[in-house]
Amino acid sequence: MIHAPSPSRWLATGLVLICLVAELRALDPNHTLSQYLREQWTADSNFPGGAVDAITQTADGYLWLGTEKGLVRFDGVNFRLTSSFPEFSGGLVSSLTTDGAGRLCVIFWGTGVLCYRDGKFVNLASILRRRTLEVASSWREEDGASLLTDLIDGMLRVRGENVQVLAPPNVLPPSLVLAMAETRDGKIWLGTVAGLFYFADGRTTRVTGISDKKINCLLPVGDRELWVGTSKGLYRGNATLFTRVNLPPALATVEVLALLRDHDGNIWAGTTRGLFRINASGVSFSDESDFGGRGINALFEDREWNLWAGGARGLERIRDGVFVTYTLTAGSAHAKEGGPVYVDGANRTWFAPAGGGLYVIKDGRSQAVKSSLIEKEVIYSITGRKNEIWIGTQHSGLKRIEYRHGVIGGKAYTQANGLAENTVFAVYQSQDGAVWAATLTSGISKFKDGRFVTYTTADGLASNTVSTILETRDGTIWFAAPNGLSSLSRGHWTTYTTAEGLPSNSVNCLFEDSSGVLWIGTSRGLAFLKAGRVQAPHAAPDSLREEIFGMSEDNERWLWIATSGHVLRVSNQKVSSGVLSSAEVCEYGAADGLPNAKGVKRSRSVVADGQGRIWFSLERGLSVVDPSHITNTYAPALPHVEAIMADNDSITVGGLVRVPSSRKRITFIYSGLSLAVPERVRFRYSLDGFDRGWSEPTTDREAVYTNLSPGSYRFRVIASNSYRQWNNSEAAISLEVDPAYWQTWWFRMSCVAAFSALLWMLYQLRLRQVARQFNIRLEERVSERTRMARDLHDTFLQTVEGSKLVADDALEHSTDPGRMRRAMGQLSVWLGQATQEGRAALNSLRTATTQTNDLAVALRRVTEDGVIPSSMAVTFSVVCDAREIHPIVRDEIYRIGYDAIHNACTHSGASQLEVEIMYARDLNLRVIDNGIGIDPAIADRGKDGHFGLQGMRERAARIGGKLTLVSSLNSGTEIRLIVPGAIIFQKKMPVGRSLSKKIRALFR
Repeated sequence: MIHAPSPSRWLATGLVLICLVAELRALDPNHTLSQYLREQWTADSNFPGGAVDAITQTADGYLWLGTEKGLVRFDGVNFRLTSSFPEFSGGLVSSLTTDGAGRLCVIFWGTGVLCYRDGKFVNLASILRRRTLEVASSWREEDGASLLTDLIDGMLRVRGENVQVLAPPNVLPPSLVLAMAETRDGKIWLGTVAGLFYFADGRTTRVTGISDKKINCLLPVGDRELWVGTSKGLYRGNATLFTRVNLPPALATVEVLALLRDHDGNIWAGTTRGLFRINASGVSFSDESDFGGRGINALFEDREWNLWAGGARGLERIRDGVFVTYTLTAGSAHAKEGGPVYVDGANRTWFAPAGGGLYVIKDGRSQAVKSSLIEKEVIYSITGRKNEIWIGTQHSGLKRIEYRHGVIGGKAYTQANGLAENTVFAVYQSQDGAVWAATLTSGISKFKDGRFVTYTTADGLASNTVSTILETRDGTIWFAAPNGLSSLSRGHWTTYTTAEGLPSNSVNCLFEDSSGVLWIGTSRGLAFLKAGRVQAPHAAPDSLREEIFGMSEDNERWLWIATSGHVLRVSNQKVSSGVLSSAEVCEYGAADGLPNAKGVKRSRSVVADGQGRIWFSLERGLSVVDPSHITNTYAPALPHVEAIMADNDSITVGGLVRVPSSRKRITFIYSGLSLAVPERVRFRYSLDGFDRGWSEPTTDREAVYTNLSPGSYRFRVIASNSYRQWNNSEAAISLEVDPAYWQTWWFRMSCVAAFSALLWMLYQLRLRQVARQFNIRLEERVSERTRMARDLHDTFLQTVEGSKLVADDALEHSTDPGRMRRAMGQLSVWLGQATQEGRAALNSLRTATTQTNDLAVALRRVTEDGVIPSSMAVTFSVVCDAREIHPIVRDEIYRIGYDAIHNACTHSGASQLEVEIMYARDLNLRVIDNGIGIDPAIADRGKDGHFGLQGMRERAARIGGKLTLVSSLNSGTEIRLIVPGAIIFQKKMPVGRSLSKKIRALFR
């Protein structure tokens, strides 16, 4: 797929992320402005609008900005100037508002109002069927109606397409109205260049008590209270009494340009010197060096409770972070290094930076612990009980500090007192009051009843270096070490390694949750001990396979984890049951108020306090999160299909979208409107009619499909908001991919018809071929039977018929013995002749030249089988070398030659017979006798009832030859056969190939 704008591209557009953190100071929900997460878009970061004068949000989730360069739409990632909207025609935007349906209305200084309807801007005057509108100020009422002060018609209330005139121009103040507001008691307040007025009961009343004449902005609070921003300060009051708000001297007379009350009840004021906030704790100010130093003109709180400030430099977003981060005083050499953290029973938070020193935080107030015991000492670990804490140091052993009423006292324990080593990396105080000190290389020293007892690998400890100690509720003491996890219970040692299921032998941290599960953080991820067995989460996300540095649990039984690269929140139950998915792992970073999300390797770096807050010691300082403030009711992301691209052409989105058949690549461009942390928005999409289900979650804002088949489809997309919550609403659009001509039903039917016709033609052709082959075989059989009939008729049958006549004649004169004897003698001769003729016919059928390759030899054998009379002299000659002839042709030539020789011997009465075969370019066969010859008429047409000559001519025609007969009475007969050599001679090619095709063609 083609990826949508990624977070890196989003930052590349110029977004400047500012995560300012405070020094160690009061920790309360109403923290200072510097503790908010602030993001800015200016001209330096390619913000297209310039100065911002008005901000609002429409029901579809888009943020709209009225700027000096025109109207700008923002979806959290991309800005779009209204130059992209052809309906927009300009002027200076005075304010932005929405109607009762949440649609945008743009109000221009004295020139009119444009409303955004169905994807385009229309003039409100035309909607209201009025000639013109010249609006000076506006206010949106709680029910969605709009109050307008028109220079021509006075004060109007617009609800839908209905207009109500509340006051004619002569009732309104004579000066230009700059601001409007309505309080719940029904009063409509008008701020002008000549003071403050309110309209009620059909008349306008001037308000006294405000010395400043120019009123820039108004903010109703509650039923009757009104805040007033003037050119020289800020006031609050009601219809009877207004007083100046007590601001710091530097802000006392600042010009207030915009006012807003947020969901927490804070009052925000945009001024010519920047932004400040007012609440019960006082005033917090963002000084002139900040974004608003050149003036904040517009304030707006969106549906996700993000505060938007528009000023001369551009746009700024301000929001609460999940975390509040503390660092040391600026200038400290180790201000960015974390160390151990511990919360005691009195809810005091103790923190030791990696560079040295110890700090304590109580009720939001912090102070450095001053004591000679820990001066300039690097502290590795902290534990304690009630009013005492135990500290493990880098070089000076184990120390006990008592903290009572601000007075610090204590004692140090070193090797001289029995401690195994003066470098104590981890310290822990068990339920029986014993203090366990894990040294860097010399094992564990247990301090109880005033003396130390040391345990090493010789006693069963996995390693003499121990990183963390923990006692579980059953009284077992656990020791995390680089070589495994060891436990001591009732004097018995047990060690767990990778062989027992640990992801790694290097164990960094331990934590027992409220259900009694022991969680184990190793260098290769998370594991847990449950029911006496070590287990690693099944199919754990990659973030849980990182090195684990610390863990704790909140009041909702969620596990908070610090790894080598992330701060995570996961469900204990889902992890231990093996059903946790990547989407259910909450990762926190800079967008949540963490300047750095990398944990530190200390005995305790993540702890929970008595109020349910989770403290994290990280590389960039100490951070705290209150899980109770993490809600599951954040505004959902609003998905939109922004555009459809077919190849490189944009297709108008709306109704049913039709895609031409020539387009091969269809791209859906979509967005998810969640403006808090838009880079966290995830999408799932599906193309009904193609996809089988939803896609995997992705940050891509484009989906690409190629080579879609013609048909109807429906593209759907859903989104998760900035807080990783999926909503049920979806954006959908239907489209129709037109078929190409070759995909249409008529083309396919034509193809089916053409194919059917082709099959029918092939079938008919095959039938004809079969019929032709059958006819050829039938003709051959008929021809052979015809030849046999000719042979039998001309010879055998005639002789038999003559014999019958002799026999009949003898029977008629049976009384004549002499005649009977002559008849029987003649009958004997003729029957002998019939026998010879029958044998000759059989020989003509059975004898084939396929037995030899020499035609001359075959014809010579005819003269040797008794066919030639003894009185006839035969001359046989062969001219040129014999050549290969196709067997079929050879048989036909042989039979022609046999018939010619037989006829000469039987009918010519010749004394000489000459047979000549010549192999030249063509085959020549000549049979010549010196007999009585043939009548020319018989030679041309044949003799009735005789088929000899006719059969010879038919055979010659079948093989492509030419048969000629030259004869005359008393001059003999010459029969010549010429057969083309190109047809019958095989030359040097196999018999069954091209020559066979020619021969077969002759017999069709």
